[in-house]
Amino acid sequence: MYKTNVNLNLYKTFYDVAKCGSISKAAGMSYTSQPAVSKAIKKLEEELSTKLFYRNLNGVELTEKGKELLYFVEKSYNNLIIAERNMLETENLERGKLSIGMPSNIGSFFLFDKIIDFHKKFPNIEVTIITGSTTNLTSLLDNHKVDFIIDTSPIDIKTDEDVIIKKLAEVKYCFIAKKDTTTIDIKKIKKLNDLKNYLLILPIPGTANRTDLNEVLAANKVNVDNVINIHTSEMIIGAVKKDLGIGYVIENLVEHETKNGEIEILNIKEELPTVEINIVYNKHFLTTAPRKFIQEYIDTNLDL
Repeated sequence: MYKTNVNLNLYKTFYDVAKCGSISKAAGMSYTSQPAVSKAIKKLEEELSTKLFYRNLNGVELTEKGKELLYFVEKSYNNLIIAERNMLETENLERGKLSIGMPSNIGSFFLFDKIIDFHKKFPNIEVTIITGSTTNLTSLLDNHKVDFIIDTSPIDIKTDEDVIIKKLAEVKYCFIAKKDTTTIDIKKIKKLNDLKNYLLILPIPGTANRTDLNEVLAANKVNVDNVINIHTSEMIIGAVKKDLGIGYVIENLVEHETKNGEIEILNIKEELPTVEINIVYNKHFLTTAPRKFIQEYIDTNLDL
């Protein structure tokens, strides 16, 4: 017979110990004695008929069953945080939070101006921006650590009818070189095959943008061997500014550099890949601040 009167205090103690990795640290954080914390963990283990922690020299470590339990407890804990935020955030946004997950290259041209405008109007809203890979960002969304994600396609997320993916824009990739380069004859580069004579600075193999580029090169029977692989667009642009070679990035990322004469976009005859920018959110976990930001500053209707 399953219990219906769940002792939330026991699960809160379990959560604290799991996060701290130590009974003594959890006791200190919750202003409780170590014996009381140990007693609570023992009681929970007895109720669940399973061992949740191993003790080691540095503190405690979750068992496999403990890890399983933490997954559900953490999701429940984060749900409560969202519920509390929903109660506290007012319609006029005198208080509240906004947490966004996105790759750093997208934020630099697509979102920062919007965030600045939002913060000027609602200075009491605490804004947090978390960068990372698509996999890491979708995990944060699943655990309600971010309100929504803005990222490029493809976005591999588990099937969930509550999670909405909407296209916001489409951007184009381009090849770039230093404007006053001494190593590249920019005027003579008119097609993809002309690139093979120069060092190319490309996204790392395995990424979606590199895969798309490789397909275009293969379709045009262009083989490139002189390549440096760099993970971030910011570092690719930095390498181009040092006249290291020809870079490959989203065109919007170098708008400032092209205007001030630092970088030139190469006029390639062949059509280069484009990529969609999407917003991803869980329709049941958007509080007032992120809803207003999405609707009024990204100018996107929400599917709620």
